[in-house]
Amino acid sequence: MIGTSLSRQHENFLQVIQSYYQLTKPRIIPLLLITTAAGMWMASDGKVDPLLLLVTLVGGTLAAASAQTLNCIYDRDIDYDMVRTRHRPIPSGKVQPRDALIFAIALAILSFTLLTVFANLLSALLAMSGIVFYMGIYTHLLKRHTAQNIVIGGAAGAIPALVGWAAVTGSLSWAAWLLFALVFLWTPPHFWALALMIRDDYAKVGIPMLPVVVGEEATTRQIWYYTLLVVPASFLLIYPVGEAGIVYGAIALFLGYIFLQKAWQLMQSPTDKQLAKSLFKYSILYMMLLCTAIVVDSLPLTHHLTAGLMTNVQTLISAAFSCS
Repeated sequence: MIGTSLSRQHENFLQVIQSYYQLTKPRIIPLLLITTAAGMWMASDGKVDPLLLLVTLVGGTLAAASAQTLNCIYDRDIDYDMVRTRHRPIPSGKVQPRDALIFAIALAILSFTLLTVFANLLSALLAMSGIVFYMGIYTHLLKRHTAQNIVIGGAAGAIPALVGWAAVTGSLSWAAWLLFALVFLWTPPHFWALALMIRDDYAKVGIPMLPVVVGEEATTRQIWYYTLLVVPASFLLIYPVGEAGIVYGAIALFLGYIFLQKAWQLMQSPTDKQLAKSLFKYSILYMMLLCTAIVVDSLPLTHHLTAGLMTNVQTLISAAFSCS
């Protein structure tokens, strides 16, 4: 393969560290961690053990870093051909595939050990299943062969929410699976917005992302349909699941309205890459703020304040009726 066996470039120690750090695609990881944290806070009713939180987030970081490193190894051929990725450590020759593989395996072992010892076996197995699904199902089977790659493959990015819940409870409830479903439904509009921005790059290397296969207009319609699914689904945490309250509901309503608005605007102008970029960036903000809303809503202080507010409202309503 062209560009996949370049000779090692001479680097100092700090440059080597930076190259291995870049292999993990660090900008992706915080979004995975915030869904993990949301799952932990919701599962613990806002009373997360600080040590367990730290261990789970570190374990999740290591698992995600392992998966991304393996992805860099597998996709090194197309990374060399795509303008935005050809300067990554492997196609640029800064890290050899064999060394990257050893690094990825070490990260996975550390993640599994940490989660098993300090959290529980279920959370560790889920973290490993995320790596296997991302590499075996998404990267190997789907990414290069079907336009629905990100729809099915999105499950890998939704697993961290399950890891967080399992770390706290040692089991998985309907609420955990609903959080998983939210991330799963959110992934297509998020990723297809990016795919619209770099459609030509994907077409050049033969990756059948939806905009390449069906065009911008059909893709923006699919983005709209999935946004119509994810926004209402976000309210299922309030009813019938009953794991979220009025604070979460108010924030989810506001965030969802903007998400729908941006998806609608993009559908009206399918070829506008600035609108696609705006939706892509907002989709990240949407998920981060939605998970933050879950955390805030689960706090005992929030429960106390909302209970007091509802009591005062009921008192005012009763007083108004008694006066009339």
